[in-house]
Amino acid sequence: MKTVITGASGFVGRLLVSELIAAGHTLLLVGRDAKKLAQVFPDVPVCEYTQLSEHGTDYDLLVHLAVVNNDAALPEQDFFATNVDFLLDVARSAKRAGIKRFVNISSIHALDLRNTTAYARSKREGAAALAAEDALASKTIYLPLVYGAQWAGKLKLLNVLPRPLAVFAFAPLAALKPTVHIERLVEDILSNAPVSSDKPVILSNDQNSNYFYTVTKRLFDLTFAVAIIGLLGWFLLLIWIAIRLESPGPGIFAQPRVGKGGEVFTCYKFRTMQAGTEQAGTHEISAAAVTKLGAFMRKTKIDELPQVWNILRNEVSLIGPRPCLPVQDELIEARRNYGVFSVKPGISGLAQINGIDMSEPATLALWDARYIALRSLLFDLKITFATATGSGQGDKTNTGI
Repeated sequence: MKTVITGASGFVGRLLVSELIAAGHTLLLVGRDAKKLAQVFPDVPVCEYTQLSEHGTDYDLLVHLAVVNNDAALPEQDFFATNVDFLLDVARSAKRAGIKRFVNISSIHALDLRNTTAYARSKREGAAALAAEDALASKTIYLPLVYGAQWAGKLKLLNVLPRPLAVFAFAPLAALKPTVHIERLVEDILSNAPVSSDKPVILSNDQNSNYFYTVTKRLFDLTFAVAIIGLLGWFLLLIWIAIRLESPGPGIFAQPRVGKGGEVFTCYKFRTMQAGTEQAGTHEISAAAVTKLGAFMRKTKIDELPQVWNILRNEVSLIGPRPCLPVQDELIEARRNYGVFSVKPGISGLAQINGIDMSEPATLALWDARYIALRSLLFDLKITFATATGSGQGDKTNTGI
C-alpha cells in the first residue's frame, strides 16, 4: 500500500512511520518544512503541503496526524484554523491528487461533549466538516494514549526501566485510563477496511487482557455487593415488604437476561410492575403497568439493588452494558455485531447515564461498544458517580399505550 502521512514528526507519527515501513508500505511524508522533515526521515520521500496534489498521485491512503494538541498554549482561533480549516485543505488536496481513502486521527477527549476546551470543540467540528466533504471516503479514528516500543509524555519514566519491568509497571497505569499500542492503528490501516464517516472508530487495548483492571474491577464489584447486603440488608427487607403490601405478587422479580458471551442468566430486581405484565422491553410496556412504589424505585434505581446477588454469582458487574431480554432480537444482533457480549453486563452503564435506553437498539449498541473501547477504572468510577447523582432514570415505558 502507498500511504501519505501528515504530522509524521510527532511521537505517534514516528511510531507509525516505523511500523508501516516494517510492513512494506511505500510512504510519502508531508510537512510545512520539507527540509526539516527530511532530516528526521532521511530515507523516506517528503514534500510540503503545497506539493501534495502533485506528489500524492497514485497513493492509496492519507493518514492525517497534523494537529494542534490539547496542551498547546495558543489562542482559540489557532485550534480551529489547524484542526478544522487546515484539515479540510489537506483533504481537498488529497482529493485532487486522486487519493481514495482519508483517515483523520483524533483523540478520545473529543468524544466527550462535556469537554468544551478549544481542542475538543475544534476536533469535533473538524470531524463533522470532513464527513460532509463530497467524493472523499473518510473516517475519523479516535485514539487514547498511544505507545509502542517506548512511551511518551508522563510515562517517559518507563523507558528507563528494563522492558519486562516496564511492561509490568504499565499494566496498572493502563487500567486507570484507556491506552492503545501503535500496532492497533497499523492493523486498522493494513486491514484496508472500507472507510465510513457514519460512526466514530475508537481503537484501544482490550481491558479483558489487563490483569490489574479485571482483578480490581471484580474486587470493587464484590465490595459493593457485600456493602449493600451488610449495611442495607434491613432496607432491602423493608422495600420487599412494601412491594408485597402495595400489590399482589412477589417482591423480587426474576427475569431471563442475556449476559456475557450471549449466555442467558436470571436477573433479580425488585418488582416495579403489576404481576403478570408481559415479558417485553420496558419501552413496549404501558406506563399504567408500573406501580406507584415501582415508579419511585425506578427513578431512584432502588429496584436494581437485588442484582447484588448477580454480582456475587459473577453474572453482572456494577458498570457495563445493561442486559437485555432474550426476545430483543434487534438489540442482540446489533450488540453481537459490535462485540458487546465480550464483557459482563452491568447494573448501570454509559448509555444509561446519557439517557439512551433499549427503545433505540442500534444507538444503544453503539454506545455499549463505545463503553467497551473507553472502559477503565477511572471511567467506571465516573459512571458510578454519575449514576449515584441521578444521571439516567431507567428505561422509559410506553406512555402511548
